[in-house]
Amino acid sequence: MLQRNNGNGADTMSSYFFEDLELGMEASHEKTVSEGDIKSFADVSGDYNPVHMDEEYASGTFFRSRIAHGMLTASFISTVLGTRLPGPGCIYLSQNLRFLAPVRIGDTVKALARVASLDMAKRRAQFACHCEVNGKIVVEGEATVFVPSRG
Repeated sequence: MLQRNNGNGADTMSSYFFEDLELGMEASHEKTVSEGDIKSFADVSGDYNPVHMDEEYASGTFFRSRIAHGMLTASFISTVLGTRLPGPGCIYLSQNLRFLAPVRIGDTVKALARVASLDMAKRRAQFACHCEVNGKIVVEGEATVFVPSRG
């Protein structure tokens, strides 16, 4: 494993080669969702659905208040894969997701990824992934990434 400072001094990134991976290895990332995160995600994605942006509108939905974008929550899985396990150098090939519960402003999301299978011939790793809030799974799925090898 190679450790790197991410440039802002707040965190360290890990980088694994394909040969370093083992079934069951896992890593996580936690992030508390803020108003600014939702606004920034809307600005970047163009998704200004009022269920995310307008409290009055959202209060009339079955959610009863604003919720974070599902893809914002799911993006924390990308953080795990791209910075921790396997880390820098991996390439996302696919991701499937199931959204199970809403995430709200102030919720702390914990994203986890666990090595579920390894394809040595293609240097691909499949990860079982989920995001949880207070121990409740809010997003789950599987991701496949290409992982560089030493050689």
